[in-house]
Amino acid sequence: MPAITSVDELEATPHAEVFEERTPRTVRLRLEADDRVPAHRHPESNVILHLLEGEIELTLDDEVYPLESGDIAQFDGDQDISPHAIDDSTALLVFAPKIDS
Repeated sequence: MPAITSVDELEATPHAEVFEERTPRTVRLRLEADDRVPAHRHPESNVILHLLEGEIELTLDDEVYPLESGDIAQFDGDQDISPHAIDDSTALLVFAPKIDS
């Protein structure tokens, strides 16, 4: 049977785990306008960020990428990552484990 969750019902802020099973890890990120997540890394993961609502500036190392509601970004977690909310924003992030090739 599938695990089904409503993003709107997740209450923890800024991060809420979407599913108990954490492979792949799925997180709802909610930021108020002008909130910023300090630079950090997820070196064992490829990351997908789907901005559900709002507007953010996604800093990856030294580059800044503007994202609007509906945008999806895919990137390597082995770089400095820092989202900054321009407006109140909600995103869904998936941390997919890297597979050795």
